[in-house]
Amino acid sequence: MHKPLAAVAVAALLAGASALAGAVPAQAAAPAGAAAPIKAAAPAKAVGHDATVNFAGTVALDDCSGSVVRLPNSQSTDPALVLTNGHCLETGMPGPGEVIVNQPSSRSFTLLDASGNGIGTLTASKVVYSTMTNTDVTLYQLPNSYADIQQQYGISPLTISPDHPVAGSSIEVVSGYWQATYSCSIDGFVHQLREGDWTWQDSVRYTSTCNTIGGTSGSPVIDTSTGLLVAVNNTGNENGETCTVDNPCEVDQNGNVTVHQGTNYAEETYLLDSCFDPGNQLDLNLPGCTLPQPQ
Repeated sequence: MHKPLAAVAVAALLAGASALAGAVPAQAAAPAGAAAPIKAAAPAKAVGHDATVNFAGTVALDDCSGSVVRLPNSQSTDPALVLTNGHCLETGMPGPGEVIVNQPSSRSFTLLDASGNGIGTLTASKVVYSTMTNTDVTLYQLPNSYADIQQQYGISPLTISPDHPVAGSSIEVVSGYWQATYSCSIDGFVHQLREGDWTWQDSVRYTSTCNTIGGTSGSPVIDTSTGLLVAVNNTGNENGETCTVDNPCEVDQNGNVTVHQGTNYAEETYLLDSCFDPGNQLDLNLPGCTLPQPQ
């Protein structure tokens, strides 16, 4: 997985990154053979003549990326949600089979504008949901509503697609941590993706140009034809090892294992839509909700 990165103090920060708590990741270089992230050169980037993808609504955590998100039926008065990975949870990575719901949290996030500049700090009130079982996701709830954030910062949330992503779709992976974007397509889907003790279902495999690195964990994956969020970036095979931490393997329906060194992956997010009542209230017992439940 693109693990949270340990931060070290530095004397100077990259331009526009002053809100990132005065630190950069210790592992700032990309893995061998990986291309450097593409820095945004303009406030907004037109992609495929369909949607405009920029940094507005993304957030930087102290060691990961994320985004302010809404469900398709969320209202402006609902408490806002922030999406990142399960392995970015501040209390430590959930173990296999572990599901965390409604846990108090005061995690802070640096909110970015379209150009990738930090424009304010948001603070969570709780972890709504977090797991690394079947998927790799953490959802935080804020005390602020979407309308509050819009009024104070002029920022709207990203909308989670209610539909399964489509192979061949052009995507952008938008990292608030690095203020960097990665452009590629969905190469296909993985029946099971195994990494260390964890197994994820129906993961997204990127084509080769999305060379995501440490610190991009939790980045929203945007379908450029719709502008909707379809997945959350989470891992890649760095060294060609088989099913080890930082080296996920693919397992097909017949149990065959394959390894693709340098290939990166994300976890689908459409499943979230079936697990929330009006008001952004989590209900894992809703018909159609397939997210793992606490044991």
